[in-house]
Amino acid sequence: MADPKAFLTTPRRARERRDAQERLDDHREVYRPGALLPIINQQAERCMDCGLPFCHQACPLGNLIPDWNTLVAHDDWRKAAARLLATNNFPEFTGRLCPAPCESACVLAIDAEAVTIKNIELEIADRAWELGFDRPQPPERMTGFRVAVIGSGPAGLAAAQQLTRAGHTTTVFERADRIGGLLRYGIPPFRLEKHRLNRRIEQMRTEGTRFRTGVAVGPDLGADELRERNDAVVVAIGATAGRELPVPGRELAGVHQALAYLTLANRTDEGDYPLSPLSAEGRSVVIVGGGDTAADCLGTALRQRAAAVTQLDINPCPPERRAEDQPWPVHPKVYRVTTSHEEAGAPATDPRVFRATTVGFEADADGHLAGVRFADAEPGDRHPRPGTERALPADLALLALGFTGPERDGGLAEQLGLAHDRRGNLGRDQDFAGGPDGVFVAGDAGRGQSLIVWAVAEGRAAAAAVDRYLRGGTTDLPAPITATTRALAP
Repeated sequence: MADPKAFLTTPRRARERRDAQERLDDHREVYRPGALLPIINQQAERCMDCGLPFCHQACPLGNLIPDWNTLVAHDDWRKAAARLLATNNFPEFTGRLCPAPCESACVLAIDAEAVTIKNIELEIADRAWELGFDRPQPPERMTGFRVAVIGSGPAGLAAAQQLTRAGHTTTVFERADRIGGLLRYGIPPFRLEKHRLNRRIEQMRTEGTRFRTGVAVGPDLGADELRERNDAVVVAIGATAGRELPVPGRELAGVHQALAYLTLANRTDEGDYPLSPLSAEGRSVVIVGGGDTAADCLGTALRQRAAAVTQLDINPCPPERRAEDQPWPVHPKVYRVTTSHEEAGAPATDPRVFRATTVGFEADADGHLAGVRFADAEPGDRHPRPGTERALPADLALLALGFTGPERDGGLAEQLGLAHDRRGNLGRDQDFAGGPDGVFVAGDAGRGQSLIVWAVAEGRAAAAAVDRYLRGGTTDLPAPITATTRALAP
């Protein structure tokens, strides 16, 4: 510990964000640019270097958090970067996008404010790029094995980078026109500027990873042909089948899945359109859902200058502090104000309506969406409470209800001989093997909708499993303990 009393004398100080209204004038990341030193060093000193660090257990990647906290406190950024990159391929992504369950499990969080682990991780990641510590790592020798990775989200990219560094000739197949999966088209640039994604992809190219875009394995390229050309196949197609809302009026023009809306917004930011074909500009928007995707829709709609935005969350408003049935060190459901909600005026004027269950959509004379009908949700069963139904005016409704698993169009699973489990995900065993010899499943495709840290952890663990398969039982690739032991956990 750099200062054994820092956790008592130094208050928590989070990374500063730009003014909320200023942020709505652009699509840049919400954080203030510039170095955080010495503030970040002082925050790292608050780490108690626990003998039993629960933050390790809470992080699917098994990040060496106390190690790099101590190194940051001593201003040793090279060694801190080495510790961070030893367990995490993409800390510049996770440091921006992860909800930080590690902080909920910080021992300080029992009766005080947790260490700013996420902010420290992000500073290490950014400084590693700036100072040249995160360099390409091409393999010293090639193994002669060929591996195909289907999908270029965080799980696919993590698996591909690990396999390439192990010396296997690795090709990533992506059905979209750009690499990145949901990192590219699902996450808005105000949460992740795409130049950071492009930089990482170029690093992977330098290391030897090959990329093929615009190729949908199944419809465009037969799975049998892919298996013949490769010694192993990793399926990392994500879980992008949106959950539906079977209520009257769902078919109306103006009701869309959230991912379709976010994809067009991101494509507009990439320069594909001068204006999004599904812009919220001047429209009354209702977002149905209460998770991260809903918050991303909110922030995007505000930047597109929507006339009004309301978010309907079927869950009750969470408490300010963790409930008794969610004791430390679990990641609790508490009232959180995301950057998007902050931009909408929360907590003073929160755009969310809690315990609201959507019961139908209303049409105007032309058959276009005119309103969203909702009611108070009964505690427990979430059914509409009689006598509470009312309507909100809306000409754009976005369904952000989560995802039900991998998309089934195209016949990929059938061609590869993969079965679906009871939750609709692709089946696999504890070693990520999908059943057919040499076929592996990683990330949300097998786990279901989850966090980016789980995607990266499973990509790394699946890569280690592939390496063992190809080499006959031994591997030089590390795999996160949490990802391997809890591969089948929900």
